Amino acid sequence: MSKVGAVAVAGGGVGGIQAALDLADSGFKVYLIESDVSIGGVMAQLDKTFPTNDCSICILSPKLVEAARHPNIELLSFSEVKGLSGEAGNFKLKVVRKARYVDETKCTGCGLCMEKCPVKVDAEFEEGLAKRKAIYIPFPQAVPRVARIDPEHCLYLTKGKCGACKKVCPFDAVNYEDEDKEILLDVGAVIIASGFEAYDPSKLYQYHPEHPDVVTSMQFERLLNASGPTAGHVVRGSDHKEPKKIGFIQCIGSRSTAEGKPYCSSVCCAYATKEAMIAVEHDPELEVYIFNIDVRVFGKSFEEFYQRAQKDYGIKYIDSRPSGVGVRDDGSLYVMYEDHESGKVKTMDLDMVVLSVGLDMNPKIYELAEALGIELNEYGFVETKMEAPVCTSREGVYVLGAAQGPKDIPDTVAQASGAAAKAEALLAEARGTMIEVPELPPERDVSGEIPRVGVFVCHCGLNIGGVVDVPAVAEYAKSLPYVVYATDNKYSCSSDTQELIKEAIEKYKLNRVVVAACTPRTHEPLFQNTVREAGLNSYLFEFVNIREHVSWVTREDKERATEKAKELIRMGVAKAVKLNPLYRERLPLNHSALVLGGGISGMTAALDLADMGFPVYLVEREGELGGNLRNITQLPDGRNPAEIYEPLIEKVKNHPNITLYLNSKLVEVKGFIGNFEGKIETPEGEKIVEFGAAIVATGARELVPEGYYHYGEQENVITQMELEKRLPGINAKNVVMIQCVGARCPERTYCSRTCCMEALKNAIRIKEESPDTQVYIIYRDIRSYGFMEELYQRARELGVVFIKYDADKPPVVGKDNVSVYDRLLRSNLTIPADLIVLSVPMVAPEGAEETSLLFKVPIDVVSGFFFEAHVKLRPVDFATPGVYLCGTAQGPKNIPESLSQASAAASRAATLLSKEFIEAEGIVSCVNEDVCIGCEVCVPMCPYTAIEMREREVEVDGKKVIVKKSSINPAACTGCGTCVAACNPGAIEQRHFQNNQILAQVKAAFNFSQNGGGA
Repeated sequence: MSKVGAVAVAGGGVGGIQAALDLADSGFKVYLIESDVSIGGVMAQLDKTFPTNDCSICILSPKLVEAARHPNIELLSFSEVKGLSGEAGNFKLKVVRKARYVDETKCTGCGLCMEKCPVKVDAEFEEGLAKRKAIYIPFPQAVPRVARIDPEHCLYLTKGKCGACKKVCPFDAVNYEDEDKEILLDVGAVIIASGFEAYDPSKLYQYHPEHPDVVTSMQFERLLNASGPTAGHVVRGSDHKEPKKIGFIQCIGSRSTAEGKPYCSSVCCAYATKEAMIAVEHDPELEVYIFNIDVRVFGKSFEEFYQRAQKDYGIKYIDSRPSGVGVRDDGSLYVMYEDHESGKVKTMDLDMVVLSVGLDMNPKIYELAEALGIELNEYGFVETKMEAPVCTSREGVYVLGAAQGPKDIPDTVAQASGAAAKAEALLAEARGTMIEVPELPPERDVSGEIPRVGVFVCHCGLNIGGVVDVPAVAEYAKSLPYVVYATDNKYSCSSDTQELIKEAIEKYKLNRVVVAACTPRTHEPLFQNTVREAGLNSYLFEFVNIREHVSWVTREDKERATEKAKELIRMGVAKAVKLNPLYRERLPLNHSALVLGGGISGMTAALDLADMGFPVYLVEREGELGGNLRNITQLPDGRNPAEIYEPLIEKVKNHPNITLYLNSKLVEVKGFIGNFEGKIETPEGEKIVEFGAAIVATGARELVPEGYYHYGEQENVITQMELEKRLPGINAKNVVMIQCVGARCPERTYCSRTCCMEALKNAIRIKEESPDTQVYIIYRDIRSYGFMEELYQRARELGVVFIKYDADKPPVVGKDNVSVYDRLLRSNLTIPADLIVLSVPMVAPEGAEETSLLFKVPIDVVSGFFFEAHVKLRPVDFATPGVYLCGTAQGPKNIPESLSQASAAASRAATLLSKEFIEAEGIVSCVNEDVCIGCEVCVPMCPYTAIEMREREVEVDGKKVIVKKSSINPAACTGCGTCVAACNPGAIEQRHFQNNQILAQVKAAFNFSQNGGGA
């Protein structure tokens, strides 16, 4: 039976969207099925995202728009999966499209119906803090922007009265007779991306969730959000006054066996920190206290984020979890907690309490699991295996994100691409059989037209609008030369504003567009696509960054910020007037990949790509595959690690699409995206390989803790990995483990993520083998996130003793004992120790800097690990096109996370390798050979080796001579402009940043008229 080149993705949150985009960009038809009326999921509700505090909707909106526009993605919103039949590669998927009572093909989202609807009910998107109408669009950036009638509250549908919405709709989109419709889809695979539901604390009466000043963390997100019910002003529900003292209580609905949620929700500590920081930004005088059991901020840059919250924002963390919230007779709040500094029970009065609720399974998962025929675990999340973190119990059905277990956005996005990779490998033979080629309108020739500029200024909620007077800036833009239209928008990146831009281009005959908003790093391609869809060349667009360049750096002076925004827009318009159309050159593409590193991440990435049909070169420095997993003797679930790495090794060695190089080293890389050439030193001599994409999977190594706790001086001081090799069979009566040795310190500020689980696993092994052996774990925070909380519970049950220490009072190691100050007992302890085990962090591997130089990819200066393109939405991409990363090369992580990222990197690489050709960047440097003197200064200055000297024949004094001239490869050039700055004769110019364009900006900066005089 032939396979179907289509995939269904059940769930339209950020994970589902990423999986859909990866698949669609790789040549597959995608049905993106969302049970709600809009895609976006929980991320659309958030105000900011940790650890960068980027605006959540700002970085999500381009994804929403891209998914809605993609020719190979069919969006089925307000729909539910009801059944699956057939076999992997050829399924029949039953989907019910629920009655919306509004025709999607007619509704324009104008909002007239909502204005006239007389019924108000609690808004789910606003977490009950505001009202919506019975006919509604959930949020301003909703995709699709189509209204829906709530049949439970609509007066016409319940009582046959009203009908106002139908009367005012100018497009006759309201349909009261609408019914559910069942459709049957042919798909080759299904991906579950159903996400989670925040824990409902309504039954935890001891916390008084009914009190107007006690809110959940999700409600607090909406209070912080500029588009939320209070326009971003944090006020109390009781009197609408700003609180001066807020307390966060952690682990509400997680780490609780009493509530049936014994697992850790993984994200609560980090999001509480983020919310606290943003609240303090709103009111610098605000006091914030976070009551916790352990502070679990284990992700990349999260520990530094947590430290900054304390040092720069004054947020206080209290190692105590109140058992409830008290309410005084006057309605004011207080909490009672144990102060571990004094040993006394204290009372703290609070103006507001935030309950940090955990991530619960989506209640619809039971129905979905039954429909798809898959198994769930004991907590209601989709069951997977450690070695196959995105594969469900049914072949051809995959899972990602919080549907599989609690996780944050980067891990969800990585798993999304990982699930896409597995579906692509399954359906490789059907790639390209069901896709459509997008048709764009003819490009308008504007060469003979007088410039007509349109300016769109974005509020971006409080990100920009909270500092800059956006309407005043838009009004000022109208006065600028050649500007024929200017307006301000709530969110310029939303789908409705994209349509407004296209409409304005047509209505006002615009031939240049300027958008003043947030970073072009994530948003410029979105606006360029919009301009092109309106019939203009995509490079007739200019981006003015008034977030990073204005509101974020001029926050304290709103008047000057507004003036600066006006000046930047004046400069942007001046440049836009001088813009010319640019075009991308089509270049051939090599469909092979190179994977650097033969650990489990590198092998998995190589196998996924090979299974998709792409040739792969796998390069490993060592003489055997397997990486660090070979140094581990037992997995957390009790199995032998060989059960994971040996099958992978066997598949790699026998796969016809994989060429393996052991004891080999990549020593040179030339070329550019789609057309790389690498030189590999092998035992048989040098090998030259050509490839279109590369994946860096070079792993990590354990820190050698020289200088810590007498390591290397005393034989009884070893590391966790050294302990692994001795187990089972150690001979010790007292074992002391010390956590955070060489981590979370000035030398290495990051948390190594896996150390706590490693210590717990090894402590359990010791206790199970020798119950009489005393095991002590001296820790700062036990970070056993997710389902690994089970290890912490098991260790306590077996009698492992946990002792909490302060970073400024570290343990002292003696010859046969360890002395430490116990924070919780408030006393000094001396513990006998036959064996002292140091939990040390993962550190970047040797040769990381060499790899960085080979591929021109950055290294994180804080951690030493490779630096991804975007911490949230591009966790396995490098900024350098065509190069990807995965596993512990990106940062410390466990086995399932490494495997998910490996598949994710393969998926991202496949979006490139599956194309017939590549398009060079339009904004590249070019050489005027008449001016070039052949000095060669530009050649070594180019970080992408895009420049070379070529011989040219010229005529001098009537004689023909051979001279050297600079030549730039447009495919390798990234438009960085380094060569332009280095060229003394001025022979090199960068398109889109030409001299006349930059000079126009400079003149505008000083408000000079074009003839050089003052304005």
